[in-house]
Amino acid sequence: MIPDDVVEEVRARADIVDIIGEFVQLKKAGKDFKGLSPFKDERTPSFYVVPAKGFYHDFSSGESGDVFSFLMKHQGMSFTDAVKFVGSRCGVDVRDVQRGGASEDPLRPYHEALAFAKAFYGECLWDEERGAEARAYLTGRGISRETAERYGLGYAPDEWRAFRDRALLHDLDERILFEVGLLKKSEKRDQPYDALRGRIVFPIETVGGKVVAFGGRLLGTSRKGAPKYLNSPESPVFHKSEILYGLNWAKNHIRREEHALVVEGYMDVVSLGSVGIQAAVAPLGTALTEQHAVTLLRYTKKVLLLFDSDSAGLRATFRAADLLLAKGLHPSVVTFPDGEDPDSIAQKGGAAAVEQYLKSALDVLDRKIQMLEERDYFSSIEKTRQALDRLLPTLRAVQDPALRDLYLAKVEERTRVSRSTLENEIRQSRVPVRRPVPQARRAPVPTIPRRGAERDLVKGIVKHRAYVEPVAERLGPADFDDHISRAIFEALVMDPDLEDPSGRLDPSAVRRFEELMSDGEPVPSRSAIEEMIARVLQAGYDGRLDAIDAQIHGAGSEIEKEHFVKEKQRLTAEKQQLGTDWRKSARNAIRQAKGA
Repeated sequence: MIPDDVVEEVRARADIVDIIGEFVQLKKAGKDFKGLSPFKDERTPSFYVVPAKGFYHDFSSGESGDVFSFLMKHQGMSFTDAVKFVGSRCGVDVRDVQRGGASEDPLRPYHEALAFAKAFYGECLWDEERGAEARAYLTGRGISRETAERYGLGYAPDEWRAFRDRALLHDLDERILFEVGLLKKSEKRDQPYDALRGRIVFPIETVGGKVVAFGGRLLGTSRKGAPKYLNSPESPVFHKSEILYGLNWAKNHIRREEHALVVEGYMDVVSLGSVGIQAAVAPLGTALTEQHAVTLLRYTKKVLLLFDSDSAGLRATFRAADLLLAKGLHPSVVTFPDGEDPDSIAQKGGAAAVEQYLKSALDVLDRKIQMLEERDYFSSIEKTRQALDRLLPTLRAVQDPALRDLYLAKVEERTRVSRSTLENEIRQSRVPVRRPVPQARRAPVPTIPRRGAERDLVKGIVKHRAYVEPVAERLGPADFDDHISRAIFEALVMDPDLEDPSGRLDPSAVRRFEELMSDGEPVPSRSAIEEMIARVLQAGYDGRLDAIDAQIHGAGSEIEKEHFVKEKQRLTAEKQQLGTDWRKSARNAIRQAKGA
């Protein structure tokens, strides 16, 4: 049984549009939102969500109620499960009183410590004396109290032990505070101190609303040598290559607006949000990763890149764009004047100014061609060859067949290089001219093991639908090599309760689906599912590394060879990140929990 006061707290904090928007595509209709009925087939929207009153009504079926009743009717949840589901989305820790005692979740102490820190920093920001400088800074950047509270901003006082002293009063484990980066140890004094002191604090949250880390922006210039921005380290609950800052607030805006805005940092996200542009997310102090792309693909296929327009920003833009193309997304580039960024444009001109730049966004290939034209790259045969070399990475990256055809036609028109030659260039980059290589140095691409892992994984989610969401958090359609497994995975992500696949899948996929449903094997354990996910990810990297090895052996020049060697180093580093140190910490936490 969940206490009544906890139920009411969850109800009060829940964003009913956000929750229902995970299951129904909603569009703004005045002060309310509307969409097609999730309870009855219809072509004209008659399903309404009224956020001001916290309820929904479906005129076609007559169903109505609050956020809990929606989950009970639409998802078949019990009341308890519905409250827990909503609580996880709005940051309320919901416990079943009957179970009592400590939670079985070994990561709970981490989440509790981080939630405590968020509350402490928020309290300091709004403290009349302590937070005065921080509030003045935010006001100067055009950030209102409403916006600051929406994004959970806080302030870490410029004091050595303010947070530590408060945390120890509440018996928080100091070891965990060090592990999540809230405390550090001074080399001179050998004493713990507050890591984020003297900074505006940006809580980093999961899509479900759990705090997993913080970013801090230094105030003033008194601390020479201190970095302007400081981010939490990797921990058992924080993996920066997987999380996009702001996605928990932006996800339903991205769905409704049918595009995501990817910006460089925290302040860009918050500044855009302050003027009503709320579909923005940012990577966390690192380049956009494949996992980021897979995550975005769950919400949209269209991505607008709003990075700086200097040389470093452009390099980051085109790297990100090619990565997005390789995962099946369609990136466009938003170009700002020199010295400007989304934050400065929003401060100076508000939403209208930002929207003008968004409207002028160019497809990444068009932007590349535009830049090459500006630099006179098509004025001679030699320069046109150089221009083609700069366009080929994008042609190689694009996965969408229709978009690929359009790209080839565009490059053929601009460079006057025939389509067949362009396709040959692409093929040569992927499968270089074969040269004699000792048999022992050739490693076959592990297609069969990879497909075996994919089929086992799909079998697991077909037989136990509760696995669909956690698998979709780690993998996307582009991670599946076997087209039938990919099709079944996509169908289940769209409809986890799918029973009759005939209307969604082709005959071969329907047969596979029915075979998996009817075989007599038991449902795999959660640990087995995690192992399958790891096998799929590892096999994908292994296959790409094998291809890179072949490219290295077949390189026609030392420059080309050096390029492939660097690419191999990058891929190897990414593969190694699949098993970073946080897993050891998580295992230790699990062992401690079992021994308690």
